[in-house]
Amino acid sequence: VLYDAETDTYLVSTINGAPLEKDGNGFITELKPDGTVVAAKLVEGGKNGVKLDAPKGTALKDGVLYVADIDTVRLFDRKTGAAKGEVALKGATFANDVAHGPDGKIYVTDSGLNAKFEGTGTDAIWVITPGKKPTAKVLVKSKDLHGPNGILVTKDAVHVVTFGAPELHTFDLKGKKVGELTKLPNGGLDGLVMVGDELLVSSWGAKTIYRGKLGGEFKPAFEDLEAPADFGFDTKRNRVLVP
Repeated sequence: VLYDAETDTYLVSTINGAPLEKDGNGFITELKPDGTVVAAKLVEGGKNGVKLDAPKGTALKDGVLYVADIDTVRLFDRKTGAAKGEVALKGATFANDVAHGPDGKIYVTDSGLNAKFEGTGTDAIWVITPGKKPTAKVLVKSKDLHGPNGILVTKDAVHVVTFGAPELHTFDLKGKKVGELTKLPNGGLDGLVMVGDELLVSSWGAKTIYRGKLGGEFKPAFEDLEAPADFGFDTKRNRVLVP
């Protein structure tokens, strides 16, 4: 779920099938904060020339919605849902989360998994430079990333949580590792959001969203969440949006 502060609506990705199945039926719904459906399928695979298989993480920049879709990042017009191109992540196997950096670039994680959720060794962080012809390159690639999933970009750092280990990694914008590795109490980490000076991280392993600070202790903030995935944060209502 992604909160769009400009329109005050929520954008919800639906894989609609298996997470790596190229079935062309993924879609994105737009909701009002009270649950009213603005558009059941703002973006719909197979309609209006849209290709969308298994959408996961999303990010917004300059009226364009960037969507992670298996081995590609697809671009759509934020208002109309019309297709606006795509950027291939050559060799990627499980494009997962997307973040817009203050540097104007788009950052994407490849969790390096196959359909059985086994490692493929493609674990990486990619960076896309927008423009008339957007380009993608690998920022960091290493099995030590242990299935990078949720990603957050600040003015001078890229933070990533891992699905395969209870870890939070930090890199500079050139891909160099900085600081100490932050350990969390449980794994299967997915979503990552900054609220004030704290981080919220969702864990499938603990069915929990943890709260804590970089390098510090993380404690449960919300518990008993079945498969908490890539969540959003409604800055207007101070509301965590958990799919």
